Parts: sequence; structure tokens; C-alpha cells
Amino acid sequence: MLVVFAVILVALVLFVAEPVPIDITAIGVLVSLVVLEPWTGVTPADGVSGFASSATVTVLAMFVLSEGIRRTGVVNIIGREIAERFGESPFGQLAAVLGLAGGSAGFINNTPVVAVMIPMVTELSDRTGISPSKLLIPVSFASMMGGMLTLIGTSTNILASDVYDRIGGAATEPFSMFEFTALGLLVLVSGTLYLLAFGPRLLPERIKARTELTDEFEMKQYLTEVVVREDSPMVGRSVDDSLSDIDVDADIVQLIRDRKSFNEPLSRKVVQEGDILVLRVDRESLVGLMDAEGLDFAPDVDATDELLEGEDSDVREEGEQRLVEIVLTPDTNLLGETLETLNFRQRYDASVLAIRRGGEIIHQRMDKRRLRAGDTLLIQATEDTVNRFGRDRNFVVAQELTRPYFRSERIPVAVGIVAAVVALAAFNVVPIMISALGGILGMVVTGCVKPNEVYDAVDWNVIFLLAGLIPLGVAMEESGAAAWLADLVVGSSAGLGMVALLAVFYLFTALVTNVISNNASVVLMVPVAYDAAIQLGADPFAFVLAVTFAASTAMLTPIGYQTNLMVYGPGGYKFTDFARVGAPLQLLLTAVTTLGIVWLYGV
Repeated sequence: MLVVFAVILVALVLFVAEPVPIDITAIGVLVSLVVLEPWTGVTPADGVSGFASSATVTVLAMFVLSEGIRRTGVVNIIGREIAERFGESPFGQLAAVLGLAGGSAGFINNTPVVAVMIPMVTELSDRTGISPSKLLIPVSFASMMGGMLTLIGTSTNILASDVYDRIGGAATEPFSMFEFTALGLLVLVSGTLYLLAFGPRLLPERIKARTELTDEFEMKQYLTEVVVREDSPMVGRSVDDSLSDIDVDADIVQLIRDRKSFNEPLSRKVVQEGDILVLRVDRESLVGLMDAEGLDFAPDVDATDELLEGEDSDVREEGEQRLVEIVLTPDTNLLGETLETLNFRQRYDASVLAIRRGGEIIHQRMDKRRLRAGDTLLIQATEDTVNRFGRDRNFVVAQELTRPYFRSERIPVAVGIVAAVVALAAFNVVPIMISALGGILGMVVTGCVKPNEVYDAVDWNVIFLLAGLIPLGVAMEESGAAAWLADLVVGSSAGLGMVALLAVFYLFTALVTNVISNNASVVLMVPVAYDAAIQLGADPFAFVLAVTFAASTAMLTPIGYQTNLMVYGPGGYKFTDFARVGAPLQLLLTAVTTLGIVWLYGV
């Protein structure tokens, strides 16, 4: 038991500090438990059982089903209708986005739901002048609560069902599709009413609506217009090569010649005498750069969105240049990389002008900054490049609600396939794992998802995280660690009633989930909750349900849940903004969930 606790302690430290990705930590847990088999009781077969677990396979399948829905654009179409109908009412906007995020997250993974909602909120902001900061945290919170409507709403639900079934043996069964839908509705309605009533008062206006991106990202002091002298060493060299000889944090983001700005990628343009260059450079580097490169300040030029996008240009050789925001998704494979190691400009044919990380805007030494999930990049790129970003699951394009590649003609087919998967599992025709795998086949055969898109649709970080953590639950049971913790909880709460203890389990799990993965908290807490209920003579299902709901309501920090990370940058939020809105909601849901379990299921 002490060995298992030691492994858990090291894992928790690594989960919080994240010196390596959490899925790698999970695999390390798996390896450690097997190597320490004499003390942990985890055999090699137990160690790899997570890869064959029905939970892991089902979650994998649900990623593909969600991708099929995403590729049709059905949620985007609903979002555009909402933008049209509720564009004039701030209350109507908030109610509409909460309804769409909460309702759709019960059947689609909440990460793609929020990925769709970010550009929708941007469009609403552009139309009506409401700050995106007023809507994005509610979108994230609603998607979390909506995920509790069905078994397939989140990977956490599926994992909790698998752990509960395994530790209970013949006495328990996996959760059914709509096992806790009534409780989920109660939670979603309560949380939605709270956000409608108090969200507008508690949410700050971090980003002003209808603001030029150059102003929003505070670019004015970092954009300088210079003219190339006759004696400049840059003359005759391409834009990409012109600054390669000097160690300076600067980029050429626009070139103006004969009063015309270019809207195609500049990398191969040859610099000429008299050209006006728009430089992204800090003031400290500017003086030395101008002396070394033969540059003078250019008069009567102002770096605006229109200038950087080349809207005044008569040159239209390679498509229009645009300024857009792109958000790094939580499952991106670019985490930990830098713009320099990625060779971002050449790889993506786009220039990064600034990075927003929550409320912080980064201009200097961007090439050296390690990228994090939720980072928002202000980029300058052509329409074709923006479309490529839109198709890349590493990014969310914040300004684009509808995309040209959506397979809208297959909307009925994709929705029908998901409905069939849900129905087959709900009526126990086949297990959820089999119906979900059949759904993958249906999506591919009907063309909703192309064969080469199947593997890209899967968030492999989550799959390896699940596979690595499932053996930890086995170790907690085999070593007696779960039973010991249950004894400790029951003994120290002798004066509490059953309902109060249920609330304690909910609140403790919610707090743990805010600093470690939601899936990790389920694996750790479900066995403890189950054993505690057995010792108290209570219904284990009630305690496991409290843990399951708590693990999907990490509302205190931007790092507690992946959807919080996704809105952190686009909303320009500070770290504490989530607790300001989320702490009262967390307490409200503690009471609502606890009393709801007692009322609906008993203890």
C-alpha cells in the first residue's frame, strides 16, 4: 500500500507541474506499477488492460463520431442561426450560447463543441458589440455541465462507468446511456440559471468588442514603418533572407511599394530601394537595426489592420492577406514547441505578430516561448492558409463560423448515425463499445469522415492517459489503498450525516480535478467512494455518481478542464476570473448534485 501511495504521490506532482505531458506520466505510472508487481499486485496483463478496456475503446470511437458531426458543420449552422436571431439581445445571446453548448455537449465531445462556439461568440461580438469575455467562460462551463446529460457526454463518464463495473464485480453493472440524465438536467438547468442571473455581473470585460486586432493585441508600439535606403544591405535580398544575418527580434510583416501594399506571402519578395517595410520590432532593437540595415523612418504611414491585410493593394496574385486569431487546442501536438523549432513561418506560410496567453500579451522573443494549450496567436496569412488552419485539429480559427469544406449535405446521415449509436446502447441491443465502433464504420462508409481523417480525429493524449491510469485503479484495490483511504474518510467524518459525507466527496473530487486531470481524479476517487459507501451501508452508486459529476465540473482554474484552456486566450481572461465566476457555481452544484442524488436515487 505504501508503494502504491508513493507512485500516486509522484504522479500527482508530475500531473500538477507537467514537466512532461500528462499522458506520458500516465504511461510512466503503468510501467512503475508493473515493475513493482510484488508490492502493487499489478501483473503485466493488468498493466496493459487499459488499452483493451471498453472505456478506452469507446472514448476512441466517440472522438471519431464527434468528428463526423463536426465535418458536416451542423453545430456551426445552428450557431449562425443563433447569431442571426439573438444578435440584438445580450440576455438572448447568453441564453442561446448556453443552450447550444450545454445541449450539444451531451452527445458530442465538449472540446469540438467549444471549438465551434469560439468563432460563434466572435461573430456575435462583431455584430452587437458585446465583449467575448462575457460569453466564453459561460460557454466552457455549460459544455462541462452538458456533458453530464448522457454516458457518452465526456470521457470521464465512460471511464467512471468502467471502473465502477470492475470494482463492483457481479454486484454492479456499467452505467446505462441515460442512467443519470435526470440529474444531469437538474445540474445543467441550475447552472444555466446561475450564469444567466450572475454571469453578466461577475464576468469582466477583458476584451473590448469591435476592436481592431492590431489594437486588441497592443501592436501599435511594436509595429514600425521604415523606408529602405539606397545603401541598405537588404536591397536585392528576399524578405526571408534580409534579416537573417543579424541577431534581432524582428520580422517584416508588410511591404509597401509605389503606395501599394502586398497581400500575398512576402517571404520570396525581393526588397528594393525606396520600399517601405512594416517591422514588428521592440523599441530597444529598433535603433541598432536601422543603423545596421540602412533604414529611415517612413513618414505618413500607419500600421492598421487594413494595411497589414493589404486591402488597399491592387496586387492580387496569391489571394488576400488577412489578420486572424488562431487558438491552440488542448490536444495539439505542438505543445512545448516554439515558433523557432516549428519553423512556423515557413511551415505554415504565416507570420505570428503576437501571442495572447490569458490576459498576457507577448510581443518580445516570441520565437523562444514554448507554446501552451489555449495560446491565441495573432497571425497574418492568406485565405488559403487560414482555411488550412481551419482544417487542422491543432488550431481553432476564432473568426470563422462557417467553413468552405463542411459536408453539409451529409448532416442527416451523420446525425442519424449518432442517434443509432445512442439508441442501440440505450435499449441494450449491443454494448456501447460495439455500437460506437459500428458508428465509426458508418461514418466512413457514408463519407461523413474520410478514412485518412479517422486517426487524426482521435485525441491520442486522452487514449494513452486512460490506458495508463486504469491500472492505477487496479493497484488501489489490490493493495488495499482504496479501502484504507475509505476507512480514513469514514472514521474522520463520524459526526457527519450521509448526505453531508456525499457532499464532502463531491467537493473534494471537484477541488482535486482543478489541479489534476479529470480522468485521473475519477480513477483515484471512484474506488475510495465505493469502499466508503460499502463500509457505511450506503448505496455505492450514489457515491460513485457524486465523484463522476464532480470530476467534470472543474470551474476554479483555467487549467482544471480542457475547455477552460480553450477560452482562456480568446477571452483575454486572468487566472482568477474563473474562480470569480466558478467558485459560487461550484458550491451551488455541490448542493444541487448532492440533494439531487438523494432525491432521485437515494443513499
